[in-house]
Amino acid sequence: MSGVLTGFVVVAAVVLVGYAVARTGVLGPSGQTVVSRLVFFVGSPALLVRTLAGTDPAELLSGPVAAAAAGVAVCAALWCVLARWRLRLGAQEVVVGALASSYVNAVNIGLPVASYVLGDVAAVLPALLLQMVVLNPLALAALDLTRGGGSSARRLLSPLLNPLLLASAAGLALGASGAGLPVALDRPLELLAGLAVPGALLAFGMSLHGRVATGWRRPEVLLATALKALVQPAATYAVARWLLGLDAAAVHAATMVAALPTAQNVFTFAVRYEAGRELARDAVLLTTALCAPVLLLVGALVPA
Repeated sequence: MSGVLTGFVVVAAVVLVGYAVARTGVLGPSGQTVVSRLVFFVGSPALLVRTLAGTDPAELLSGPVAAAAAGVAVCAALWCVLARWRLRLGAQEVVVGALASSYVNAVNIGLPVASYVLGDVAAVLPALLLQMVVLNPLALAALDLTRGGGSSARRLLSPLLNPLLLASAAGLALGASGAGLPVALDRPLELLAGLAVPGALLAFGMSLHGRVATGWRRPEVLLATALKALVQPAATYAVARWLLGLDAAAVHAATMVAALPTAQNVFTFAVRYEAGRELARDAVLLTTALCAPVLLLVGALVPA
């Protein structure tokens, strides 16, 4: 438990620095965008290639992926039933809410938590790969189809060009081949990978400045938040421990990752398709506010 607390102190300190940077405006009005894009297009891909190149794909893509998928499926299914027939939401809002209820922030918060709290960046990779390979294309397809007028092949294929997905594919290929990275390539990637975790925390801290969840009391926001913050880690834990029989460390890691807040990608999708923007925005903010206490609770209840 002391290791978890120490990890959170480290994470919180860098997040506060990011908030202070945004508040003082030292990087200008585009600072958050620049830092976020640097992390997304440079730091995180380099980190993923180096991490996956030294990881056995069989270990990564078996139990942990199944546990992550189970948590997502349970929350998305519950949301769809309750939102459609209890809250009477429209089709596109149901899709956005399903994402808000199950899509974890695997980069801006997941990578730092995996690095500093769990001590292994690879812990977040099953959820990250699941989202990039499965959830992103499915979400775009569902939003296109419920929008009317047919689907756009370009939009459906765009997730396949995601730099994180391409970096993951390259890393998995290297890991499967056992070739590893040559020193001439590994050294610069090591330097660039060093941008990922602190950069993600700084960008996250900067994103908190000036943001307020004005409609958090709405039933759909509370439902999405409860599913994301409480039901997803509980379902993931149950599947990982009792159905898959994973060891204690794997169960702990899978549950912690499932307890991460809703990713900002969900709000990006909502804005792009002009559906459920307030729901996505408030779910992201509320689950983010609950992130630390929920993760600390999981750390206390689920021993590694």
